[in-house]
Amino acid sequence: MNPNRAWRPVAAVVMLGAFTMTTAHALTNPPIQVAQGIEYMCGGRSSEEARFMQTVSPRWAATLEFGISRTARGTRFPSEVQVMVRERYTGREIMQASTGAPYMLARLGPGAYEIEATMGGITLTQPLVVFNGVGSRAAFIWPSNVDFASAMGGPRPEQQASVRAGD
Repeated sequence: MNPNRAWRPVAAVVMLGAFTMTTAHALTNPPIQVAQGIEYMCGGRSSEEARFMQTVSPRWAATLEFGISRTARGTRFPSEVQVMVRERYTGREIMQASTGAPYMLARLGPGAYEIEATMGGITLTQPLVVFNGVGSRAAFIWPSNVDFASAMGGPRPEQQASVRAGD
């Protein structure tokens, strides 16, 4: 018996296993969603997903990045951001969506836009110009010194403590 032939079934099983793992990993990519007829994708919470979003972002017309500034340890991710895309000169609403991820990719048509990103009642606005075939990028970084719990109208820690204590 030829010793090289004995390894062929083993090699086939190993290759099948590698293909299955690659296929299973591909299924974890963020889903493409649609808002007002515009496709978008949100993701980037894990390092693998962030790498994926950075890899595919040049294929999308607009890349929006969201974060909360932190001086010592980099940037934190927001919990929920409301995104509003308007035509820059007419003010007409193009798209409205929400995300809890640091990246949002959108297939906007060529044109000039104003992007409003609201988190905790605080709105940041960035202009964005999309050219045909060229990816555009806007970053929204909220300052770390904002009390988002108060801005959202939620109960303060001292109010939460009195509710738990039964006062």
